Amino acid sequence: MRPYKHPDPSTFTLERIFHALSDPARLEIVRHLGAVAQATCGELEFGRPKSSMSHHFRILREAGLVCTQIAGTTHLNRLRRQELEARFPGLLEAVLKQDR
Repeated sequence: MRPYKHPDPSTFTLERIFHALSDPARLEIVRHLGAVAQATCGELEFGRPKSSMSHHFRILREAGLVCTQIAGTTHLNRLRRQELEARFPGLLEAVLKQDR
């Protein structure tokens, strides 16, 4: 399987990030990843169909929020904390601290 493409941090835009975070399922994924170092796709499905989760992960990757690495048949996801902090200081922490 080919590795996923992830955008260069210099191309991150607030519009894409806010669009990615505007969906409750994607926001839930980001919040969960904010509490752990990494998680598999299965751990982040929360009972949703795989097809819709693939779409959500693609949107999160394209926005620059999530990095997905393949380890055998497992997809490991993590937040791109350092890259996001360098591009938009304090943004991710503000999102993670937001009351639900």
